[in-house]
Amino acid sequence: MDSNRSNVYFKPFILTALVIAVDQITKAFIAIKWPRYGTVIKDVFNNGFLLIYHVRNKAIAFSLGDNIPDGLRQVLFVIAPIAVLGFLLWYYFHTVEFSPLQRWAVAGIIGGGTSNIIDRVFRKDGVVDFISVKLYGLFGMERWPTFNAADSSVVICCLLLLATMILPEKETSNE
Repeated sequence: MDSNRSNVYFKPFILTALVIAVDQITKAFIAIKWPRYGTVIKDVFNNGFLLIYHVRNKAIAFSLGDNIPDGLRQVLFVIAPIAVLGFLLWYYFHTVEFSPLQRWAVAGIIGGGTSNIIDRVFRKDGVVDFISVKLYGLFGMERWPTFNAADSSVVICCLLLLATMILPEKETSNE
């Protein structure tokens, strides 16, 4: 593999490592320093818009699957995501269709997904979530479900990947 191709393929994994590091450090800080459930740790803007609030989530997004038995939950929320991330990695290295920006987006998705899997495997109480944003009734919700840095990375990078796949690429002219 030449150095240019190596940069295109491997450089985005800096983002993967950064997402994992930031997410795990912030989760460790919250888990060690602040109590869980019911205590608003910090009202960031003093208006209720952004709260730091320590909760645990044994399920997936929006607490879906919270009532699934532990053994099945382990399979669904650890094994299945590992398989999805494995496929994503395989596709990442076996396609030439991704643009450099799309490779960075995929790397962000892999970082966020990996960090949440780390929580599911090593934190018996579940994934640490701590960011709560007020929606003012948007989507029929007063607050967005509590999330973390890994969740943010997955959502933002998925939206970026989707946008780059849907929107036409601007052609450059050499006239």
